[in-house]
Amino acid sequence: MALRRPRCTTTTRHDTTPADVSADAWITLGVVVATIALLATERLPAAMTMFGSALSLLLLGVLDEEQAFSGFSNPAPITIAGLYVLAGAAEITGALGSLTDRSLDERPGRSERASLARLLYPVALSSGLIANTPLIGILAPRVSSWARRTGRSPSRYLMPLSFAAVLGGVITVIGTSTNLVVSGLLADRGMEPLGFFEITKVGLPIALAGVTLLVLIAPRLLPDRAPAQQSLEATAREFTLEMRVMQGGAVDGKSVDAAGLRHLEGVFLVALERAGDTIAPVAPDRVLIAGDRLTFAGNIDQVLDLQRLSGLESQEHRHFDVLGTGPGRQVYEAVIAERSGLVGSTLRDVDFRNHFGAAVLAVHRAGERVSGKLGSVRMRAGDVLLVLADADFGERWRDGHDFLVLSATDGAAPHRRDRARLVEAATLFLIITSATGVLSLTEAALVTAVGLLGFGVLTPTEAGRSIDTNVLVIMASSIALGTAVETSGLASEVARIVLATFDGYGTVGVLAAILLATIVATELLSNNAAAALMLPIALSTAAQASYEPRALAIVVLIGASCSFLTPIGYQTNTMVYGMGGYRFTDFTKAGAPLTLLVAVLTLLLVPVAFPL
Repeated sequence: MALRRPRCTTTTRHDTTPADVSADAWITLGVVVATIALLATERLPAAMTMFGSALSLLLLGVLDEEQAFSGFSNPAPITIAGLYVLAGAAEITGALGSLTDRSLDERPGRSERASLARLLYPVALSSGLIANTPLIGILAPRVSSWARRTGRSPSRYLMPLSFAAVLGGVITVIGTSTNLVVSGLLADRGMEPLGFFEITKVGLPIALAGVTLLVLIAPRLLPDRAPAQQSLEATAREFTLEMRVMQGGAVDGKSVDAAGLRHLEGVFLVALERAGDTIAPVAPDRVLIAGDRLTFAGNIDQVLDLQRLSGLESQEHRHFDVLGTGPGRQVYEAVIAERSGLVGSTLRDVDFRNHFGAAVLAVHRAGERVSGKLGSVRMRAGDVLLVLADADFGERWRDGHDFLVLSATDGAAPHRRDRARLVEAATLFLIITSATGVLSLTEAALVTAVGLLGFGVLTPTEAGRSIDTNVLVIMASSIALGTAVETSGLASEVARIVLATFDGYGTVGVLAAILLATIVATELLSNNAAAALMLPIALSTAAQASYEPRALAIVVLIGASCSFLTPIGYQTNTMVYGMGGYRFTDFTKAGAPLTLLVAVLTLLLVPVAFPL
């Protein structure tokens, strides 16, 4: 049983005299630092790390049982679960398909800025009504396919797509789960939760200005990894796959050159493994023998063509029997989620074939080439797997937690378009009832989700798969972490330090300090964890300085929601990381001016919209 000490009572203080820091505050600080370290190194899944933090605070006596698990009864996770069901219904029915159909111009001659404008403004506005993570899951494959089809580079559009959705997330309270975390935490402290459009007077100008900046600077700052005038070989992402030389086949006993493997179009031989020894580079006169494992790298079409090359067979060929021999087999692209159980594990460790009922043909990793046997390579968030599976694979795993994006390489599954109108009506119902106060946001979200099930728009199984339980666990655990920061006195002490350091710069200096700390915390932790951690500090700062608490809460909300500097700070960035073939620094380069713009506008707009 945890040893419990008398709790320290936190009082409102307006002076800057150093106070004795309680033992609970030091323990909480240690847990926060350890949590940041674990999340930054990605040694454990984020949900496990956050739940472990809450459990540690319980066992160490900083929180009691009710406080440690209060996040699971908070309205925020419940509301976001209902919104995920709505987003899942939109994906299944193609209710958002008209958004991209109207926005994406098929004419190659249109300027890049014009194409970006046609795409990004509608996406930002839509993101205010549909949670941005599932929204990008729906739109990213469509945008990528459109770009390739019209001779454009997907890398010029996918990152702006993610950024526009993030910006749109601050237009309304349902735009992102972070907004709901802040709203739920305010309610827990006896304050009014955020109204549906309460943040719009700050969020809408930021979103519109941010998208405008993206349209102007994206063509200059984003990498042109695939100029439209170049061939498919130059435009494609590079996948790595392994093939085996077949006994007595057309390649057995021939040199690399004689076997026709030296000048393959769009693909080349990277390495050869024989009897445990790896040979790289492979000389043209190297003679191949049965059993040699050949590692190739190339674009998706040429990689798939290798499967039909006489004398070679996929190293995963022995696993194809789990898929059957019918005509329903299909190749999928699957992007590994940040919080997937695959992260840090090998395909062999997780027994990918039996667990998912599929075989991995090839792997793409942004910014570098995958080396070593595919079965022994430790997967990372954002890796793209080329998977051979049966026709039901997409349906089984599309809304699971292991893959952020899952799409067939030759097109997505047909939508249930006859139910799309019901989804649009459900969205309108949610907006009207919650905005007018007829129902609370939580009630409206739950009624909407139940209604979609009742009308048969999606099945209970599909609804369950559409809910990202990892996000819910992170949200609930983050709330516990924020509670510890507040009740231990750590928030009060940090607020005292903030005021002592920045009060001389006026209210703008204090707001800037809170905003900057939240942005940094978001990039190191996650958006929800950063909001839960920083909100108690912001509210304590407001109490000590006699500021309007809602103003500082909005600053935290924007700082936690608007993450543009890294591909891991926000889930939508991770989703497009591998799809666009980006490098880590591409996000920093393009995201820095956007972050600066958001910061400046926040400091200008918040004091006007929420007078301090």
